[in-house]
Amino acid sequence: MDDLKQLSILIDARNQNEREITALIKRPAAIGHIGEYIASQVFNIVLNESASHKGSDGYFCDEPLKDHTVNIKWYAFQEGILDITPEFLPDYYLVLTGRKSSRITSHGQVRPWTIEKVFLFDARLLADDLKQTGVKMGIAASVRRQLWEKAEIYPADQNEALHLSQGQRDALELFRCK
Repeated sequence: MDDLKQLSILIDARNQNEREITALIKRPAAIGHIGEYIASQVFNIVLNESASHKGSDGYFCDEPLKDHTVNIKWYAFQEGILDITPEFLPDYYLVLTGRKSSRITSHGQVRPWTIEKVFLFDARLLADDLKQTGVKMGIAASVRRQLWEKAEIYPADQNEALHLSQGQRDALELFRCK
């Protein structure tokens, strides 16, 4: 019974945090919505009014990607997978990830919400590559490590499509593992 009481206290605290996050971002406090909010602030992205818009979450407001659509993902672990809807491709996928997963089982593993790396994929080029290599697109499509490396924009600056300002880097740093 002591474990249940402690769990109820922790859940109450979590629920209070979720209420406060929801009040701030104006959407439910799920990792996907929070990731979209963070990305909108860091990358000056206007989010679609509806969170269920097919294919994209919004569009970039600043050059060099101004007016290009973007689908934003936040994964607690970097596991080399990406949810892709080939029927509704955005112009870009912006992917925020936590640390690299090294465990085979999730038993006893914490999934902290951190941003250790950020990747920017040209959606059409990515889809073409996946088709050519025979990878099935959809939920949890497996993306080759070399493509992740080429797409990285934070902390490494590997992608020519977008270079981050120091202000953007500082903002992302707020969400790194402490």
